[in-house]
Amino acid sequence: MASYMTDPADRRFLFLQGPHGPFFDRLAAMLRAAGAHCWRAGFNAGDAAFWRDRASYIPYRGSAEDWPVAFDALIEEHGITDIVLYGDTRPVHATAVARARARGICVHVFEEGYLRPWWVTYERGGTNGHSRLMQIGIDEMRAALERSDPEITEAPAHWGDMRQHVFYGALYHWFVLFRNRTYAGFRAHRELPLATEARLYTTRLLLMPFIALDRIVATARIRRGGYPYHLALLQLEHDASFRAHSPFDRMSDFLELVIEGFARGAPRHHHLVFKAHPLENGQAPLKRIIRDLARAHGLEGRVHYLRGGKLARLLDAARTAVTVNSTAAQQVLWRGIPLKAFGRAVYSKPDLASPQPLAEFFAQPLRPDRRAYRDYRRFLLETSQVSGGFYSVRGRRRLLRQVVDMMLAVEDPYEALHTGRVAPRPPLRALP
Repeated sequence: MASYMTDPADRRFLFLQGPHGPFFDRLAAMLRAAGAHCWRAGFNAGDAAFWRDRASYIPYRGSAEDWPVAFDALIEEHGITDIVLYGDTRPVHATAVARARARGICVHVFEEGYLRPWWVTYERGGTNGHSRLMQIGIDEMRAALERSDPEITEAPAHWGDMRQHVFYGALYHWFVLFRNRTYAGFRAHRELPLATEARLYTTRLLLMPFIALDRIVATARIRRGGYPYHLALLQLEHDASFRAHSPFDRMSDFLELVIEGFARGAPRHHHLVFKAHPLENGQAPLKRIIRDLARAHGLEGRVHYLRGGKLARLLDAARTAVTVNSTAAQQVLWRGIPLKAFGRAVYSKPDLASPQPLAEFFAQPLRPDRRAYRDYRRFLLETSQVSGGFYSVRGRRRLLRQVVDMMLAVEDPYEALHTGRVAPRPPLRALP
């Protein structure tokens, strides 16, 4: 057994809610193969559907108010040493994280990659605004990197998770909608009714080819327009980073702020392009809101809306980018494009995101320090960013080959880099 790992037989993992699909089930199977013990607390029929080992599945049918006491009882009954969850802000997870910390229990948190889509995030304690990255400065990162390989890992050519992501999202919500009778106490962590969310996921899955065609046409029109443009990177209104780590209650508040700042600061021949999140499901009428705001500020013909899609081609000619705290901003910084962010984000470091007022930013934006960003990116790739994905078979295979050893290691990824005891990872070019 590697010296940086604890004895897996001493580890007892409780899984809470995970990404849609079978990733948590496959992860638990790999941990069991290493010798660890695993259980799953399920809160609805969607959680149950993707967990194959029924003997280790523990349905929670109580209310949200009773969950703290029930969680403590599970910890005691099974002698839990570790909890595993996807996202740390939904109510059942936030409660579990706080109570686990008080007991000295290790908290493993998965999230979509900070350098998505080719990586996922694995951290201990918390992610996004709760990440340890929020307290680690660029100089500290550079000192740690002196112990690492200077080669910068590049993204693979493909392994396509988006179609599978939408499919599992639709399937999960249909299970919750039609097979959830025994989970009377379940309350979704999002405001949208389950029937509406299931319908939106299913509609998007069916309309993906048509949405893609509309996006291709709209993107080509913007790229061939011949005008300078600025990008506003939108997020899902129910996204955890938006709700928990930003100053906005609604996406419409952000839209209004950006359009007002653009009207006051941008040169009159510049345009503004709002790019929707790839999983935007039409919950909020963004296109109509943007059109009305543009008209109110005298910007007709200069403001555009795109429904998701690849960001790279749009960034090739963009002057600046504005976001709340989207991880897509990492692509902006990689290209050295000026960035303005309004929420708490792991990339909100001096020399990366601009401190300028918005109107001034649109008029004369400050560029990020590209050397600082390269060091920051290297630090992430050496620590919390694990190549692979949650949704496709190929991506899961890649991810599982690496992350189990990271979870069993004594130190978290940041501590391991400082001490030089980093769990070995296969080269990215060796795709599964």
